[in-house]
Amino acid sequence: MKQSSNDFELSAIPYNKQKGFFPMFVIMMGFTFFSASMWAGGTLGAGLTFNQFFIAVMIGNLILGIYTSLLALIAARTRLSIHLLARYFFGNKGSFIPSSILAFTQIGWFGVGVAMFAIPTSIVLVDLPFIQDSWLMNGDLVNIALDNIQIPANLLYTVVVLSGLLMTSSAYWGIKALSAISIIAVPSIAIFGCYASYRALFIDHPDTIGQAVNGFAYFRTQVPSPENALGLGAAITIVIGSFISGGTCTPDFARFSKSSKIAVWTTALAFMIGNSLMFFLGAAGAAVYHQADISTVLKLQNLLLPAIFVLGLNIWTTNDNALYTSGLGLSNITKLPKKYLVIINGLIGTLASIWLYNNFCGWLNFLNTIIPPIGAILITDFFFLKKGKYTNFSQTSFITVNWPAVIGWGTGAFVALLGNGKIPTLNGGFLSKGLPAINAMVVTIIIYIALSKLLANRKRSSISKTNT
Repeated sequence: MKQSSNDFELSAIPYNKQKGFFPMFVIMMGFTFFSASMWAGGTLGAGLTFNQFFIAVMIGNLILGIYTSLLALIAARTRLSIHLLARYFFGNKGSFIPSSILAFTQIGWFGVGVAMFAIPTSIVLVDLPFIQDSWLMNGDLVNIALDNIQIPANLLYTVVVLSGLLMTSSAYWGIKALSAISIIAVPSIAIFGCYASYRALFIDHPDTIGQAVNGFAYFRTQVPSPENALGLGAAITIVIGSFISGGTCTPDFARFSKSSKIAVWTTALAFMIGNSLMFFLGAAGAAVYHQADISTVLKLQNLLLPAIFVLGLNIWTTNDNALYTSGLGLSNITKLPKKYLVIINGLIGTLASIWLYNNFCGWLNFLNTIIPPIGAILITDFFFLKKGKYTNFSQTSFITVNWPAVIGWGTGAFVALLGNGKIPTLNGGFLSKGLPAINAMVVTIIIYIALSKLLANRKRSSISKTNT
């Protein structure tokens, strides 16, 4: 098969293109350093007690870490993206289902990221004298529902378009650009974020913490208000949902690892350290300032202007990863080069960015419903049905559609919808207990194994009858 670019969207990664521990660790940490996770952490910080928060984050990221590490192991052994791996368990045409779902959800995450950079940047710019006297202040005001603010349309959409185009242009260049940006962004956001968190917990004393000694003491003793309170199961679901989409795309990056050990360790550490840190930074701000959005917290600390550069790098790394994997997914469907599809995907995500930002919670619930069963089928197929080994990709003739996978995925998605109460006419019953994402994965695995065994037995029976 002809390979269209150095991103190997339609073939296995050559051994001489694989990377060692440090570049892979930086890429994966950059992937998990996402401001949307800070926003989700802020929601948890306002809705849980101190102990509940740490329990939810640890359990959620442990589940994410195990899930993504297994996917990383498969990728390292096969050197294939999630979209090419899907041909083994969904079939050649059947793989279009997970590829389209993952591609479009990643385009959605890209749009959220663009908005999370554009909004705080516009807040800073709107107060500058030369901006106030320009055409950028003309036009209608755009309502940002999450922050209860309004921004001049010309200014906001100009920043949205410029930032979206800039992020798209770097994603065009592939894994090398991802690595270069991550090397700068990862230490920058870690240092800046830890400083902001330390200041919130131990230095600042806003009116919101009352008579508490400091923000940390307030965080330790706060009781969530009834309107913000979350159950532990719901909180763990938010943690899982914060990166279940990106996590399922782990093979797109882990396939570059020189060994299985590098793939597993860099992935596990990225989710346990990187994603947990993002949640903690968001929760600290929310507990002290009663604000879930990180840009609002930074503004209250008078750190917004110097933070724009670091915030931009932070979002840039994750957005480039999102566009990268969305391009791989649509390339699997269309057979077009990834680099051209990245441009199209970037334009779509940019145009829809403000809508996606205002509907972030609904997007999380959507991801919780349809993404986890895809990874569950891959893990089950590789480790249990194929005994930890796939045939050589270039020499394999794939069936058109593997119906056990399609049915298993569809059933799992339905179970998650039912458990989340997304089907008003039906009662979720026991499916509403526990974690809907995990329930969906368990049901998917059972259905997939049962139907695969049934289909295999029928084939053997048919062959036996033909021979006799």
